[in-house]
Amino acid sequence: MKGGLWLFTLLLLLASCGTEGGKFRLEGRLRNLNQGEFWVYSPDGGISGIDTIQVRDSRFVYELTLREPTTLVVIFPNYSEIPVFAESGGKVTMKGDATHLKEIELKGTGDNDLMTQIRLNLNQLTPPEIPQAVSAFIREHPASPTSIYLLQRYFVMSRQPDYKTALSLTLLMLKENPDNGQLIQLKKQLSRLQGGRVNSRLTPFTATDVKGRKVTEKDLRAKVNVVSVWASWSYQSQDMQRRLMMLKNQHGSDLSVLSICLDANVSDCRQRVVRDSLKWPTVCDGRMWQTPLLSTLGIADVPDNLLIDGKGTVVARSLTAMQLEEAITKRLK
Repeated sequence: MKGGLWLFTLLLLLASCGTEGGKFRLEGRLRNLNQGEFWVYSPDGGISGIDTIQVRDSRFVYELTLREPTTLVVIFPNYSEIPVFAESGGKVTMKGDATHLKEIELKGTGDNDLMTQIRLNLNQLTPPEIPQAVSAFIREHPASPTSIYLLQRYFVMSRQPDYKTALSLTLLMLKENPDNGQLIQLKKQLSRLQGGRVNSRLTPFTATDVKGRKVTEKDLRAKVNVVSVWASWSYQSQDMQRRLMMLKNQHGSDLSVLSICLDANVSDCRQRVVRDSLKWPTVCDGRMWQTPLLSTLGIADVPDNLLIDGKGTVVARSLTAMQLEEAITKRLK
């Protein structure tokens, strides 16, 4: 009898501990999207690579086995994104209109309810008001994973990053989460994210282009140098690529270019590079916004660019295609 009871207790303990963790479930209904797909990735490594979520009859279900909480980012066909905070045993419901993605609501856990609230509030603000509102939110909720996402989205991965404020807020959050690996890594990253600022030296880097060649900052030592971000789904970035091709043909070795492609499909990017006969390195690793070279160089938009002089100093950034052409032409007269 005692042996049977011991065995029964052991089985209960094993079942409760488990080895695979619990299930997280994201389900939803999106009006005006009868069939289609969108994508999901995890910036903190909760899932490997990019998963596809299929939509049928306006509904979808996505399940994930988790050992510990993680942040997911859902990317829609127009490349807008919504964060989802996943935890073992949790269930989150997404509802809204596919033609009004900013108004989509997520409900089911405290962090997702909190994110929906701040996201809808930010929709009502003007761009200059948003950083102050986000900063206030983070200071009020330093222990929430929503604050980590917001800090990266609005102070690190923005068109005009504010690394000083980002570092200050990161240190504040670390007081509440001293063992949070993502915040520890973010602190290290922010300490070296200086190369993208105007009048600063370009941050040293090492990357591999789509042809398997090693690329470093030392490859950008012409009279004028450009780092340009593009994607097949961004018309403006394609226009910038065309202008750079024209300028490269005109100025030859006096102009060096490095492109970063944010496409998810590396093979498609490689084919496009060959088709367009690009005469400079293109880095594409399929990680889209999580491409390490973006954070290293402090770049967070598409299209985006850095203009660098022959001494390795960033002299301008985030120029329009026309402004970039004018700046290059002026410097190479």
